[in-house]
Amino acid sequence: MTTMTAESEASPPRSAHRYRWLVLAVILVADVMDLVDATVLNLAIPSIQTDLHISGSSAQWLLAAYTMTFAIGLVTSARIGDVLGRRELFLIGMAGFTVVSLACALAPGAGWLIALRALQGLFGAVMIPQGLALVKAAFPPEELAKAFVPFGPIMGLSAVLGPILAGFLLDANLFGSQWRSIFFINVPIGIAAFVMAARALPRIERQPGARLDIGGMALLTVASTMLIYPLVQGREAGWPWWAYALIAGSLVLFGAFAISERRSRHPVIEPSLFANRGFVVGLCVLAAFFSAMTGFMLAFNLHLQGGLHFSPLHAGLTLVPWALGTSLGAVAGGVYLAERLGRASLHLGLAIATAGMVGLWWTVEHFGADLTSWQLVPATLVIGFGLGQVFVPLFGFVLGDLDDRQVGTGSGLLNAVQQFFGAIGVAALGTLFFQRLPAHGFVDTTGLVIAASAVLFVITFGLVFALPRTARGGSGGSGGEGVAQ
Repeated sequence: MTTMTAESEASPPRSAHRYRWLVLAVILVADVMDLVDATVLNLAIPSIQTDLHISGSSAQWLLAAYTMTFAIGLVTSARIGDVLGRRELFLIGMAGFTVVSLACALAPGAGWLIALRALQGLFGAVMIPQGLALVKAAFPPEELAKAFVPFGPIMGLSAVLGPILAGFLLDANLFGSQWRSIFFINVPIGIAAFVMAARALPRIERQPGARLDIGGMALLTVASTMLIYPLVQGREAGWPWWAYALIAGSLVLFGAFAISERRSRHPVIEPSLFANRGFVVGLCVLAAFFSAMTGFMLAFNLHLQGGLHFSPLHAGLTLVPWALGTSLGAVAGGVYLAERLGRASLHLGLAIATAGMVGLWWTVEHFGADLTSWQLVPATLVIGFGLGQVFVPLFGFVLGDLDDRQVGTGSGLLNAVQQFFGAIGVAALGTLFFQRLPAHGFVDTTGLVIAASAVLFVITFGLVFALPRTARGGSGGSGGEGVAQ
């Protein structure tokens, strides 16, 4: 995830902050920690299942708990930054993320690990959205564009190296730590980043009159939990009546949240956003797109390690063409094509990604248990290249019709929706995978999840027709952390 999608109310200072480049380094470290943490856990799920003897639903919760609390926290953290101070909130988030990473590494069982992952997501949500405001406060206007240049290449490189790092740590089994090493590695990095942040981060004046809508936050949290819980647990419980009741109840509470927002003097979400047709459609685009992405990646990682018996390092290296293709698509095609083709650039990227999914489905079905990493390279490279063309400009097109007052809150909400429907994708497609696996085996089950993901890409393709024809600012901003998933 990048900080470039967060809301910032602060105006840049007239003079440059003394430690501005150190500020930039700290914010980049925070973003990379969040992105790599998502990548390595996805790859570590089979190892955690084996070590802790956890069920399929618990494996889903390890991913969904983090993304759900991260999403809910993102909706409110910008407003909390206005109330408590962005520097203070970043330090709290960094300290909490580091301490909870250590606690995750020492977790004695699945229940503890899931609860700690949820807490880690909450601290991540407190930390990440403050970054843009802090960078803008540290750099004078004439240097701001230069300051944002490293974000794309560094995040892209992190996406490529993340699976390799995860595979190395899991295979190396340093000091017998097994999967726990993926959390231990956050601790020294987090401590160093906290020390630098405490010294370097600028102080931003708190926004006078800012308040929190506690009732709205509570409604949003309860409604989100009521929706995701039965999607994950319903399969193991045999889909009892309460699963359907919770889903129905969540829809009622989401409606109550919408009514509450209209009446609130300090709403969690700017109500005028939902009067913009392009923005509302954009939420649906992100919902379909990131549900497909995250749910598929869970199933594909399980197929590589459980079905094909790849080691974690082997699986990580197998994912490198995907990440490399995403980076190439983002750098070579995303911004360039968005400026020249407008909205059609999203259609092109989705068409390429869908074609890659069809190729991947054929590859998995054709080679079956004899599938090798080299045989997966063409399809995964094509999928990544197509997705890279979507990631970079997508937010810009969704925000295309918003005014300057709405764009900060809107971009933060889009990032939260991306995370929330990432959790939905893990819950829904993960449930499909684990429910079908015992009777049909890895090949047919993974093929079905690939097909379902391709269908969601096709739905996304159709929804894109309702987005604005041009991106905000001509190119579009940032696409969030999808590259890491």
